[in-house]
Amino acid sequence: MKFLAIDTSAKRLAVIAKGERTSVRDLPDCAMQHSVRLMGEIDAALKEAGLSLGDCDLIACVVGPGSFTGIRIGISTAKGLCMAAEIPALAVTSFDCLAYAEKSGKKLCLVDAGHGYFYACPYDGTAAVAPARYLSREEAEALIAQGYAPVSGEELTIGSQVVCAADGLLAAVEALARNAGPCALLGAEYLRKSSAEEKR
Repeated sequence: MKFLAIDTSAKRLAVIAKGERTSVRDLPDCAMQHSVRLMGEIDAALKEAGLSLGDCDLIACVVGPGSFTGIRIGISTAKGLCMAAEIPALAVTSFDCLAYAEKSGKKLCLVDAGHGYFYACPYDGTAAVAPARYLSREEAEALIAQGYAPVSGEELTIGSQVVCAADGLLAAVEALARNAGPCALLGAEYLRKSSAEEKR
């Protein structure tokens, strides 16, 4: 399986190209720079993996939840590349990346939603066991008290095991590749309205 995978859903920027070789380009702090740096990182990853875009069997994109602008940048880029190369797309959630980075046990995959809130989804191993939700700290702590170990891709105020989301993205794409299909499948998973929409 040869593929390109991108994650622009958080402060970090991850681009993975897998062919005969695997290139993982994981930049920890690209906030506000995703649109400037993404195409350069894609080019570099493909070269490192010895791939051209047309060699790929699919293009995977993290569809959220996370940064509203970052998610839009990633999805629009992935859709454009899929259409240009006429190859399938694979949607991967931010939660999938965390669950596949730490595959064992019951866990609560957490993404910072700002202002003391979290995007959260409980998993058992790599399988989600309930719908993803937008939770307050108290609601997240209640789930943790039920035996779900908190896992995140960055340090959170709630305290959690920090895992490498890029490693999880690689493992998730390998495991979920059978779900690839038309690029229309790449729809943003926001879980709440943007700050601008909430202030209307």
